[in-house]
Amino acid sequence: MPAPRSAGDDLPPPALSPATTTGPPRPSPHPEPAGGGSGSGTSSGDEPGRSHSVLKSLLGAWALSACSAEETVAVEEHLGECAPCAEEALRLRDAVGLLHTDRDLDLDPLLRFRVLENCLGRRPARIPVPTWANPYDAETARLDALLRDIGDTDWHAPVRLKWFEGERQVSRKTTVAGVIGHLMTVDGLVAGALGLDDPLGANAPRVPTERTESFWQTADLPPTRTIHEPWRDQSHTLIRTVSFAGRAVAELPVSYGDFALPLQDSLLDRAFECWMHAGDIADAVDYPYEPPSGKHLNRMIDLAARLLPAALADRRRAGLAGPARHLVTPGAPGRSLHLEVEGSGGGNWYIALDSPAATGSRDLAVAQVALDGVEFCRLVAGHVPPEEAAAGQDGDREAIRDVLFAAASLSRL
Repeated sequence: MPAPRSAGDDLPPPALSPATTTGPPRPSPHPEPAGGGSGSGTSSGDEPGRSHSVLKSLLGAWALSACSAEETVAVEEHLGECAPCAEEALRLRDAVGLLHTDRDLDLDPLLRFRVLENCLGRRPARIPVPTWANPYDAETARLDALLRDIGDTDWHAPVRLKWFEGERQVSRKTTVAGVIGHLMTVDGLVAGALGLDDPLGANAPRVPTERTESFWQTADLPPTRTIHEPWRDQSHTLIRTVSFAGRAVAELPVSYGDFALPLQDSLLDRAFECWMHAGDIADAVDYPYEPPSGKHLNRMIDLAARLLPAALADRRRAGLAGPARHLVTPGAPGRSLHLEVEGSGGGNWYIALDSPAATGSRDLAVAQVALDGVEFCRLVAGHVPPEEAAAGQDGDREAIRDVLFAAASLSRL
């Protein structure tokens, strides 16, 4: 089989007649214009001294814009007359378009979250997760994705947990692994209510703070990344258990020592804490982390709004809030505060100010507070002091202060 033929311009020039081989051609100091005269001695499109092979070798540099001005002119004139080189030049320019030296080659850290969210939204489950357990399922999955992305040394990164006590913000220093141990021990209260194994044992304290301190003090060594799998296994077990049980366990009480919540609210509370502590971890290891979906965020805000009247009554009994005032007669609904939450997951709530058993009324609102949804959640988590909450305020100043401080008092370790 004969070898492929070269391009026409790659063939050697025909031999010159003896009459014209008296010496090498000399470029004229005054070149004639293109097309003028018959003694140029070069083929169309090639400057003197630049053959087809020379110009072809410059195509790579031309595609990278690395040619001199003279070389660029010569190459582009040649491309107008040489089809093979023109095709090669187009391929090289397309290849250069894929080379972005300033582009980060790492995958988008949020890619896993988006894929996970898309899969959860499209894949039908054979045993569906109850709607009220969806926020806990989603937030534990998001935190799990974060933990799988960090390195071994990141598990020892310092994390400062913040919450609110009385009239001031307090904090406690731990590590990423310590935060996961804290989440696991408090989730153990839900496990115990469902008849599952408590990670601290049957005689463990019921108060979340005491449980966490007990875990941190009794561990033989500071927790490491080995805490990841027990925590994730426990969260998977909780989701499977409530999925099989369905609505039969939705109202099951979960005791937190000095108060109790129905299971559906307790898992919502656990989802909220999982999100907040995931944010603490993300800040410690410089990892991007987004708020929950608007639907789940709305449910978390709704839980906090429903707990506010009782929290306000507790502060009133401790002498930390103004007295209750009934506008008409004892036992009447009393005053309310209009809580307007803006942004994704926002809405309007009317908080009863004078009785934890009352329902807030728009007609009896004496004040209004407007907050961004994420800012309100950070206030409830004790991450933002009440005095610094970016809130729009109108009406009774004492009522506004009492509600903002009551919101912060919902936080705990």
